[in-house]
Amino acid sequence: MAPATPPFPPSGGYIDAIRSSSRALRETSGVIISHDAIHRFLHSKALASTFKKLSQSHGLALPLNFPSQLAELNVISVLSLVNIGSGYRIPLHAHTGRGAWDSIRALILSLFITSSAEDGGDLLSATGLKSITTGKVASLMNVPTHTEKPHEQIPGVVVGELGGPLYDLVKIITSILNETGDILESQGYPDLGSFVLESLKEGERVGKLSGRGVDVEVVLEKIIRAIPAFRDMAMVNDTPIYLFKKALFLLNGITSRLSCRVGDDGGIPVSDTSTLPIYADNVIPSMLVHLGIIDLSQVSSSALRTAFKSTTSVDALLDTAPAFSVEEQKLLEGRIPKEGPILSGPDACILRAAAIEACDLIVEEAHKVEGDELAWLKQMNLPEIDAWIWAGAKDRPDYRELERFALRDTPFF
Repeated sequence: MAPATPPFPPSGGYIDAIRSSSRALRETSGVIISHDAIHRFLHSKALASTFKKLSQSHGLALPLNFPSQLAELNVISVLSLVNIGSGYRIPLHAHTGRGAWDSIRALILSLFITSSAEDGGDLLSATGLKSITTGKVASLMNVPTHTEKPHEQIPGVVVGELGGPLYDLVKIITSILNETGDILESQGYPDLGSFVLESLKEGERVGKLSGRGVDVEVVLEKIIRAIPAFRDMAMVNDTPIYLFKKALFLLNGITSRLSCRVGDDGGIPVSDTSTLPIYADNVIPSMLVHLGIIDLSQVSSSALRTAFKSTTSVDALLDTAPAFSVEEQKLLEGRIPKEGPILSGPDACILRAAAIEACDLIVEEAHKVEGDELAWLKQMNLPEIDAWIWAGAKDRPDYRELERFALRDTPFF
């Protein structure tokens, strides 16, 4: 039986649905958010010494020469659409030396470069997305689609068999691209960027009626209702949970890359994303567990209660990063990460929901901190704390060694 699908949130209530459903699931699941741990975190050397550097690092540096803002918007949109693969981090590192995000970004860069070639065809158009194959996606990602196994009848002979974890990931990505391209083509959009632009302009039109900027609720609803791969919502314990990680990531990506530029095509409406919920994946919840902010000691799920087994002390994680020699740094960077706990879908939702509420509380508490030396905390916003935790998990060698939970077979993160 297919899992139950929750109803869409009410119009104008998408942001509230994310926050209220996350808080309700966190409470009913017995997850504790430690205010003492938040206080220690906000006063830590780890945060103070790297916040300025890492709080703007959402990984959206794209070394491409775009012919127009619409072309750039399209690339950001498709990148957000397939911003998944966290459950395949270990096999990706083993085969490519890159993690999930870097692998997905490399795929999109390859799609753009191939599409820019004279005979490449526009793989980023609606038609290109609809028709792209698993073979093409695997080739551009440079990942294997076969596993080797001994021949059943001939000793010493190894045969290739279609399958393996990276083939599963390739199939999910291809399915997302094909489905989205089909929807766009059937509705007359040349590409995903054009649809997103129309959504932004509709949000701008509605926002102006009430004297505001782009109405984020309008944009979110239009994107999520139209494109299934953005419908990051589930039923957990017969209760809806709304997370919408990729849609929120898309809106912030547009704002961070396009808000300061107006091109010949008139510019692209951008929204204020400073108060939107974080983009809950597997990295941020896992880091918040390691930092002691998310406390799983009383959680109702026994599997989740014992999932994380880190031996690194919180005090060490909150201190400045340990010093390593150049040789040690290279050795650590080249090491394949350890596989973290493999969670069920409901347990992953519980952790992601807790992270959304925890980050809201971190920013809320940051704005209350007193003292001139910590005045910078009063300016902290949610995209910044999202970026700091996400980028910090990659920046420090001891953070990179920490386990991150994994969920495979998901099109949402």
